[in-house]
Amino acid sequence: MHDLDVGGATRANSLEEHWMPFTGNRDFKINPRLVVKGEGMYYTDHKGGRVIDGSSALFCSPAGHARPEIADAVSAQLRENSYTPPFQLGHPGSFELARRVAGLLPEPLNHVFFVNSGSESIDTALKIAMAYHRANGQAQRLRFVSRERAYHGVNIGGVSLAGMVKNRETFPVTMPNVVTMRHTFTGKELFCDGQPQQDGVELANDLERHCQTYGGSTIAAVFVEPVAGSTGTLVPPVGYLERIREICDAHGILLVFDEVITGFGRLGAPFASQLFGVTPDICTMAKALTNGSIPMGAVAVRDEIYETVTDASPENAIEFFHGYTYSAHPAACAAGNAALEIYRSEALFDRAAELAPYFKDAMMSLRDHDLVTDIRTIGMMSGLEVAHDGVPGRRGQEMQKTLFWNGCHVKFTGDTAIVAPAFVAERAHIDEIVDKIRKTLDQAKG
Repeated sequence: MHDLDVGGATRANSLEEHWMPFTGNRDFKINPRLVVKGEGMYYTDHKGGRVIDGSSALFCSPAGHARPEIADAVSAQLRENSYTPPFQLGHPGSFELARRVAGLLPEPLNHVFFVNSGSESIDTALKIAMAYHRANGQAQRLRFVSRERAYHGVNIGGVSLAGMVKNRETFPVTMPNVVTMRHTFTGKELFCDGQPQQDGVELANDLERHCQTYGGSTIAAVFVEPVAGSTGTLVPPVGYLERIREICDAHGILLVFDEVITGFGRLGAPFASQLFGVTPDICTMAKALTNGSIPMGAVAVRDEIYETVTDASPENAIEFFHGYTYSAHPAACAAGNAALEIYRSEALFDRAAELAPYFKDAMMSLRDHDLVTDIRTIGMMSGLEVAHDGVPGRRGQEMQKTLFWNGCHVKFTGDTAIVAPAFVAERAHIDEIVDKIRKTLDQAKG
């Protein structure tokens, strides 16, 4: 039992019953870090401390925390219609949200399938690819290509595509017929703002080699994070995504962009596909779709994919045997519509683009610290890599905890801090985040 200070009151609270995700449960429960309130750029911890959010939670909340517009929309929706079965029934909110999402995406990504998380969006994209090729008379396309250091969620499909060993080694029974390309971090260009200039086409040609080795006609889809997020902000080199698109077109392979992190303005454009000028066939998304307020994800597809799958089935038949009990939940759709209206009315994607140069300079100011081995930035996203202490990941884990008690939350993967502030941040907020990171680096060095 722990005595926790909550709003000035002290109460006993057992932490043992909750098995926490991606957390060292034993370590956490000795000295818990609990958030009792979020507002704007800040959290309040259970001891009453103020904690600036340097990672938009988990890259979910670009409009800041506890937006009343979203809370009001969800409350009104729950009072009016709290649940509609998504199979053979619908409700107006999902069609409106699909229209809004499609309006943010490049043509011809005009059809949107709703799910409940980024992980579900990946499994859905895998199924869409299989259904499309079967309907197209190419059912022999049973192979998928991903990358080293890739993260595509935690369902079995995403774990099968993953290229991060900790997300695979405990769960060895995964999908067959998945092959990986190299990741794009070569180490040749350190402290790089934006896209590295080297090796883009050469790295992308890994896909062509897979086509020559296995036969391009056996590959269903290639899954790529335009910027690899959870592994530490790995930005694609110049020419890389363009060459991947060329190879996919040459061999009839679907290109899937996993934009669960990069979608909804993180790079200063609505989606990374627009920033890089490369349009995928399928785009997955989640996180900022509802500003993190309610779990939700989505998969957008080209018109031709939707039409091929639906037209291949008999009239009045179910065309795609897939869905979730909570697909397009009314409350989640209400949150999504409210979030997208905030992004539009406050021009938050433009604001992210305008703030990005200041954010980049602030992050790069940390390059003089002895523990910092690399900083990679693009848009409102940065990976700050620190030297490990002999055991990879240990220093990063300790820094994340120390940073929290220094008044700042930042997501760490191993020894890399992933800094991604909300778009409502002011320059003073960026300065505060960077100052607290520097303080924590000094303590880690000492």
